[in-house]
Amino acid sequence: MKQQNSSLAVPANALTLAIANPGALGTIDAYISAVNRLPVLTADQESALGRRLRDAGDLDAARELVLSHLRLVVSIARQYLGYGLPHADLIQEGNVGLMKAVKRFDPERGVRLVSFAVHWIKAEIHEYIVRNWRLVKVATTKAQRKLFFNLRSMRPDGKTLDTERVDEIARQLNVRPEDVSEMEVRLSGRDMALEAQDDDDESFAPIAYLSDEGRQEPTRVLERKAHDELQSTGLHDALEALDPRSRHIVQARWLQDDGGATLHELAQEYGISAERVRQIEAAALKKMRGSLQPA
Repeated sequence: MKQQNSSLAVPANALTLAIANPGALGTIDAYISAVNRLPVLTADQESALGRRLRDAGDLDAARELVLSHLRLVVSIARQYLGYGLPHADLIQEGNVGLMKAVKRFDPERGVRLVSFAVHWIKAEIHEYIVRNWRLVKVATTKAQRKLFFNLRSMRPDGKTLDTERVDEIARQLNVRPEDVSEMEVRLSGRDMALEAQDDDDESFAPIAYLSDEGRQEPTRVLERKAHDELQSTGLHDALEALDPRSRHIVQARWLQDDGGATLHELAQEYGISAERVRQIEAAALKKMRGSLQPA
């Protein structure tokens, strides 16, 4: 903007940098103040610059077209502050859309750049919001995107929609009622970490109850195989490694369906004290644990 730079509080090259990064001027307020002081092009100036860009690929003409419409991006981005995303980021994405519009602008169509650019600016801002509003995308199809950007304003009180209201919104937006209900659930939800954020044993995260027990994971297959072996051959071999008295005491105490014998009953059977039976039992169980340890 060779003839207009003198009217700016900051150099044009600083504003050019701000196209890619609104924070380059220090604060978002400084950026907005600067772009609002840029002169608006007349229809003749805009057409002349558009022809220079189209016919000769003049990048200076493209820069002037972009700079003169930065205030439009600021205005549009302000409409999307309710999504909780940084204003500077919304402006930055909108600037990308503006540059795409300038690249495709044809002055011979008789349409001002401001009308043509609105679509491209909103498209980039919409894409940014959908990507970043949540960790998990809430809208992927065209119908879902339409619902995402309209359903919030159609239920300003945030209350759950009844069937009649769902059908009404579906008719207005030309989508299925089930799509409206599904998007309402998505908008009402929130992000949740799959795993606990700390090492507290009492913390409870989705990973604790979302695992698929039926999945044939290799580690689970090996665990089940080892458990089955211990239940069959492992226990039998461990018992066979004991002397007859120790084996009988373990079987009488732990492997009976009726609850097993008491220490005193076994003491009377072998003519020894109950304490001696307990010692034999403890030694036998310790030996069995050693036999049952995986190799």
